Amino acid sequence: MKPGNHTVSVSEFLLLGLSEQQEQQPLLLGIFLSIYLVTVLGNIVIILAIVSDPHLHTPMYFFLANFSLTDLCLASTTVPRMLVNIQANRKTITYTGCLSQIYFFLWFIGLDVFLLAVMAYDRLVAICHPLHYTLVMTPRCCILLLVISLILTQSYSLTHTILLAQLSFCTDNIIPHFFCELVPLLKLSCSNTYVNQCVLIYWGGALTILIPLLIIVSYVRIMAAIVRVPSASGKWKAFSTCSSHLSAVCLFYVSAIGVYFIPSSAKSASKDRMAAVMYAVVTPMLNPFIYSLRNKDMKSALGRLLSGRVL
Repeated sequence: MKPGNHTVSVSEFLLLGLSEQQEQQPLLLGIFLSIYLVTVLGNIVIILAIVSDPHLHTPMYFFLANFSLTDLCLASTTVPRMLVNIQANRKTITYTGCLSQIYFFLWFIGLDVFLLAVMAYDRLVAICHPLHYTLVMTPRCCILLLVISLILTQSYSLTHTILLAQLSFCTDNIIPHFFCELVPLLKLSCSNTYVNQCVLIYWGGALTILIPLLIIVSYVRIMAAIVRVPSASGKWKAFSTCSSHLSAVCLFYVSAIGVYFIPSSAKSASKDRMAAVMYAVVTPMLNPFIYSLRNKDMKSALGRLLSGRVL
C-alpha cells in the first residue's frame, strides 16, 4: 500500500481524454462522432447483408456477422462516453461506471481476438481439408466455438472486474486515457495489485501471444496449401477467401502492438492513447470496408440488400 493515502476512497475518476486543449475539443467531437456513425452503419449493414442473404448462410459468414456485432459493441463501450464528456465539457466517470466500462471493454476486445482465431481455423479447414469442411464445420460446431469464445472472454473480463472491485483507490484519481483502461487504473490503486498483475500477465499472454501464434500457424499451413494448388486461378480463389480476414488480423494486431508489446518506459501516455484509438475505435470502423471491398460474395450481398433484391 502507498503510505498516507489509504484513508481516502475515490467515488469517481477523471479521464484526461485525447487532448487537454479546449480549442481542440470541437474537432475531436466531429472526428469521433463521424467515426462512430460510420462504425455503426458499416457493421449493421454487414450483419443485415449476411442475415438476409441465403448465399451467405455459411460458417465463414456466421463468424463474420458475430465479429461485426462484437466490433459494434466494442466501439459503443468507449466512444459514446467520450463524446458525451467532450460535449458536456465533463471528464469524470463514476467508480461504478469505470468498472462497468472495463468489464465490457475487456469482454469485447477478448471476443474480437477469439473470433479472429476461430475464423482462421475456419479458413484452415476450408482450404487445407475442403472435402471434410462440411463434416467439420457443422452448425453445431460453429455455435459451440462461439459459445466457448463467449464463456472464456466473459470469464476473462469478469475476473479482472472482480479483482479490481477488491482494490482501494485513494486521492489520485486521474486516468491519462479517454476511457477506463485496465493498466492505468491498476497504477492508481493504493492496494497490493500482485494478483491483478498475475492475472493480467497470464490472460494477456494468452490473448496477445498464444492466440496470435495459433493464427500464424494456421496461415502458414494455409499458404503452404495454396502454393500446392496447380492452377493460377485456383490459387487466387483460395487466397481471396482468406485475404480479408488476414487484413483484419494484421490491422488489429499491428495497432495493438503499441500497447502490449512496447515496454512502458519506451512509450508516452499519448502514444498509448493513440494505439488504443487504432485498435478500439478505428479498426472496428475499417473492418466492414475490408470485408466488403475485398470479397465478391459480400459485394453481391450488399448490392442486393441496398437495392432491395434479397433472394
